[in-house]
Amino acid sequence: MKSGVFVITGATRGIGAATARMAERDGYRVVLAARDVDALRHREGEDVRVRACDVRSWEQVSGLFEWVLAEWGRVDVVLANAGVSVDTSFTTDDGDPPDTWTDMVVTNVCGPAFTARAAMPALIASRGHLLLTGSASGRGVRPGNLYSATKWAVTGLAQGLRAECVGTGVRVTVVQPGLTDTGCVPASRAGDPKLAPEDVGRAVMYAVSQPPGVDVNEILVRPVGQAAHR
Repeated sequence: MKSGVFVITGATRGIGAATARMAERDGYRVVLAARDVDALRHREGEDVRVRACDVRSWEQVSGLFEWVLAEWGRVDVVLANAGVSVDTSFTTDDGDPPDTWTDMVVTNVCGPAFTARAAMPALIASRGHLLLTGSASGRGVRPGNLYSATKWAVTGLAQGLRAECVGTGVRVTVVQPGLTDTGCVPASRAGDPKLAPEDVGRAVMYAVSQPPGVDVNEILVRPVGQAAHR
């Protein structure tokens, strides 16, 4: 009988969907959370649950974990994966207008922070594992790129969480993919080398599969040939 429970936000497509399939194959019961769950309903079954959750809302995120605990009684692994991207510039009118930036910042920064806070009591109880989807762009300077700044925030959040979790038994990992073919690649980068979502999913499952005493804090994975500044 399957016992471990693996919760994934941003599970509709891309990295979240790929990781969900791998987690299920590895014997986890899986909770797929997303803003729009219509595309996930076909995945529901004995060992897969689907739940609508907007990670911008503390009430919805905390409600998600209350529901998981009521449904299955435990949480063992959480992948805080939900995120969005817009094009930005601070010196020109290129990209999306500033009044569209708030959604990205709240989703990419508050989303994983809310997820961590809501999941932590259950993860402490199970001595579980929290993973956050960062980005290679959260490690270097990307001129005019606010998305990159939000992923810098995720990197810092993961480090702060790991430090606070010392002594709890909870493992914390930030996975930092390079350009990944999630269906949302900017036209300007269409010809660049890309990872498949499954490539990132394997990195997630590598961290999760380590013995309980091993905490893989950070994974940086890029497609072969991707320039460091991209």
